[in-house]
Amino acid sequence: MQADYVIVGAGSAGCAMAWRLAEAGRSVIVVEYGGSDAGPFIQMPAALSYPMNMARYDWGMKTEPEPHLGGRVLVTPRGKVIGGSSSINGMVYVRGHARDFDHWAESGAAGWAYADVLPYYRRMECSHGGQPGWRGTDGPMHVGRGPRTNPLFHAFVEAGRQAGYEVTEDYNGEKQEGFGPFESTIHKGERWSAAKAYLRPAEATGRCTLVRGLARKVVIENGRATGVEIATRGGIEVVGAGREVILAASALNTPKLLMLSGIGPAAHLAEHGIAALADRLGVGSNLQDHLEVYVQYASRQPITLYKYWNLPGKAAIGAQWLFTRKGLGASNQFESCAFIRSRAGVDYPDIQYHFLPIAVRYDGKAAAEGHGFQAHVGPMRSPSRGTVRLRSADPQAHPVIRFNYMSTEQDWVDFRTCIRLTREIFAQAAFEPFVKHEIQPGAAVQSDDEIDAFIRDHAESAYHPCGTARMGRADDPMAVVDPECRVIGVEALRVADSSIFPRITNGNLNAPSIMVGEKAADHILGRAPLPPANDEPWINPRWREAQR
Repeated sequence: MQADYVIVGAGSAGCAMAWRLAEAGRSVIVVEYGGSDAGPFIQMPAALSYPMNMARYDWGMKTEPEPHLGGRVLVTPRGKVIGGSSSINGMVYVRGHARDFDHWAESGAAGWAYADVLPYYRRMECSHGGQPGWRGTDGPMHVGRGPRTNPLFHAFVEAGRQAGYEVTEDYNGEKQEGFGPFESTIHKGERWSAAKAYLRPAEATGRCTLVRGLARKVVIENGRATGVEIATRGGIEVVGAGREVILAASALNTPKLLMLSGIGPAAHLAEHGIAALADRLGVGSNLQDHLEVYVQYASRQPITLYKYWNLPGKAAIGAQWLFTRKGLGASNQFESCAFIRSRAGVDYPDIQYHFLPIAVRYDGKAAAEGHGFQAHVGPMRSPSRGTVRLRSADPQAHPVIRFNYMSTEQDWVDFRTCIRLTREIFAQAAFEPFVKHEIQPGAAVQSDDEIDAFIRDHAESAYHPCGTARMGRADDPMAVVDPECRVIGVEALRVADSSIFPRITNGNLNAPSIMVGEKAADHILGRAPLPPANDEPWINPRWREAQR
């Protein structure tokens, strides 16, 4: 097994690179441990809570006990399937804010400012309903909006407006700040994953081959990556790379694979009997995520999705979707959202809302109250940082994951603000016909200590891990890859997935992960990057003196 390029991971970035490299005439082998993405649990948008809780599609990784969350162990789903996490995620599409990417460039990722990445977002998108000029219209990634037929979706946006916040018609366009419609990677009633958008077309060229196997390590000879050692049903084999090896195995598995290959903190590698070929302190450090809580309300009116939260209801939705690809089954139910600023002096949004017309948990358990609705809310830029480390030198062992959530005082200040601002939004006149009472945190939870206790017991990951192989200047001791995604200290090896984010972006990470794959492909091919864009994003002119 030999190709010009070997990509480890058929996920969001890996699929994008496979298509762009194959399209350019190169031969590509994509190594993926997971199986087929066929079947209604993945393809039906409303069934999103199933695949991320199924061992067949998810790696099944968990955190170590989180010290600041009362020692709770949190699940960290990652897609073990064709399409990677784009096949099991919530299908929410958020580019990130312009300032996020400007910060990347300022922190050493030259060429990754907003002006540099915007052309790649346009290249990858086929936007349905987005802001003209700001969005791509003929790319492989279909991005659309839900029908928003439930009045609660409009109540949420109107409540935001009544509370004094901005309204935005396209948070992925010129203006992220405000309340408005959510976008999703759903097309013709089905999940539109990176596998559909990129991998299938790549395979159709005849130059891209998918190989099933568990990547054990990168084969490095005389400081150069020459292939990937994989475990298949037939035994252990090496997939040879004529030009380069590219890791796109997720922010949890990519650093693990680097360390198994002898790239990482030398002292940590020595603990597991692994010789350090490149002593890179940053491998597995700088781990970031978004944490959120679900603020839930009981509904006065029986208009929520709870009426379908039974076997006959789910069967009816499923049947309609199977035969027509329409109805409630064709939506992820996240159809309204908001990005707001927590306080004056913050120049761009640092809080995100997902609004959902049912009170339910990510694992699919409905609130005991019956009819209800909720907002997922959390800070976007937590100062907390965690680590990914090896559990052992066994490639089959899951890594040791410590997010170190809520480890700074700022985290607690920001989260309290989130909950109090959310309550204010739901207290607006737009929700008066719908709000019966607060389910959680509950009206009795008011003081800082009471809110902190609620956060400690109920905060959940939004499943946005990133940052564990940070991009930066080649002379930065904590950087793992340079601005062309090349692993510093090893030839012919790159990383291109959410691992390389210097800092987490606003919102969900699927879109920026695909963008990284798109841009990395041009670097790999030695092409000049797309010309920078001159578009000026909207920043609230009153940000210095006003929170809204």
